[in-house]
Amino acid sequence: MNLDHNAIRKAYPEVISISDNKGAFDGDGNQVTLDQAKVNAARKEIDDAAAAVKYKTDRAAQYPPIG
Repeated sequence: MNLDHNAIRKAYPEVISISDNKGAFDGDGNQVTLDQAKVNAARKEIDDAAAAVKYKTDRAAQYPPIG
């Protein structure tokens, strides 16, 4: 199993430890049950935010600095 650590942390802020073999755990060591739909929604938010920043940096690279 290969878990999406960044999306899990975004979807479940209480998670402090993630193991690809064992799952996700909160601060008390309790296993957190992951809802794949919630993780997928968090992944989409992360990807959308990265795409917005990438567009800005790509555009800035096309123009030389004025100063």
